Amino acid sequence: MRDKIKSVDELKKIVTQLKKKKKTVVWTNGCFDLLHIGHIKSLQKAKSLGDVLIVGLNSDSSVRKLKGKLRPLMPQKERAEIVAALECVDYVTIFSELRPNKVIGILKPDIHVKGPGYKKDELPETPIIKSYGGRIEIVDTKIPASTTKIIKKILKRFKSD
Repeated sequence: MRDKIKSVDELKKIVTQLKKKKKTVVWTNGCFDLLHIGHIKSLQKAKSLGDVLIVGLNSDSSVRKLKGKLRPLMPQKERAEIVAALECVDYVTIFSELRPNKVIGILKPDIHVKGPGYKKDELPETPIIKSYGGRIEIVDTKIPASTTKIIKKILKRFKSD
């Protein structure tokens, strides 16, 4: 599982070799703070779109900027290992920026996958993906799961004790 966790430089070499073999490289990213069924279904759908799935994981510092000072609940190393343990995930890399534009620009995946609630033309990643001929896919798992909702549910239950 740990051998699936790679630096961007390592992945650049791997992606270059995969593309020489005409493999379709799929990229998705997120915080994956508390892994839930929505994450699993979304990752499985992402993998089904190509040959190799790379997951970009927001670093602890970028999760704090995106979600607030109380997040993440689990450190990036643990989150990376959990995501890497999934059968549908081929590689994981951690990025510290708020958005994965820099990593996407380096790796140039064939397909960039986002979950429901996004519009292709409104993504901050869209210009970079279009610049090299990549495509964006929005996958909807029809499962209304979210880490924030799970945390709120847990807090509500413990407040009632």
